[in-house]
Amino acid sequence: MIAPIITFPSKAMTCVEPLDSGDRSDALRVVLRSGGPGVVEVPELEVPRIAIYAGRSVRMDCRHGVESHSGLAFHGDIDIIPDGVASRWEMREVDTALVLMVGRHLLRQVAEESGFTNCIEIRSHFRIRDAQIEHLGWALMAEAQQGYPSGRLYLDSMATALAVQLLRNHSSVTGMRSQPDGGMPRHKLRHVQSYIEENLRSDLSLHTIAVAAGMSASHLKSTFRKAAGMPVHQYVIRRRVERAALLLREGKLPISQIAADVGFAHQSHLAMHMNRLLGTSPGRMSRSTE
Repeated sequence: MIAPIITFPSKAMTCVEPLDSGDRSDALRVVLRSGGPGVVEVPELEVPRIAIYAGRSVRMDCRHGVESHSGLAFHGDIDIIPDGVASRWEMREVDTALVLMVGRHLLRQVAEESGFTNCIEIRSHFRIRDAQIEHLGWALMAEAQQGYPSGRLYLDSMATALAVQLLRNHSSVTGMRSQPDGGMPRHKLRHVQSYIEENLRSDLSLHTIAVAAGMSASHLKSTFRKAAGMPVHQYVIRRRVERAALLLREGKLPISQIAADVGFAHQSHLAMHMNRLLGTSPGRMSRSTE
């Protein structure tokens, strides 16, 4: 079983038990870690890792081997660290991330079943968006936290789906396209998402976001949907709800203030959208942390 060495200067790591899969004991491991401010260092491992940011937005410096990246990381951002590559994160405040480790045996098996016989390398990426991996990650985290009620078949399916997604979109087989078909370039998408993230409390409109992105509102509307998988307004609402959920779990502010701080005109609007997207209410979420 792979046992990563992760060091924190302050808070200890929160670790969800590893997920085994029959004779493929290295198929999948799930780790929920939280720490900082300070430095996280992970040595070279025998498996590729997927780190999904699960907390509030933080600024940090990252390094994968000799590659480095600095800037804002926000909920749902994904880092991919290939096997055999050491990594380092320097955080300015507390950070939470869901780390998924996919076994080489499973990757080889999926590659062979897909007709790829040559050696395949997983590519390193900083703070990309991948809706499929993000969806799989949150589902795995919920499954682990609930004690794996869906059983081994479900876990096997999820591990295989992760392996397929890594090979198709983040490996030497196909590589990463510079932009999705018909969508905006990834660097432009990142710029738009960062602007939204830093201005959630404001009265955002399609026009203000388009001006910040340096494009027309109509062009932003069409290309963002293709690149992000949802319309701009839905993305903004989702990010407001996700940020509110984080603040509610912290339990430091009243619901009315949280609603205003994330950009909702009234806490009833927060309640409506939270129930629609997360299936719970601000009150229940806040009480669950008591």
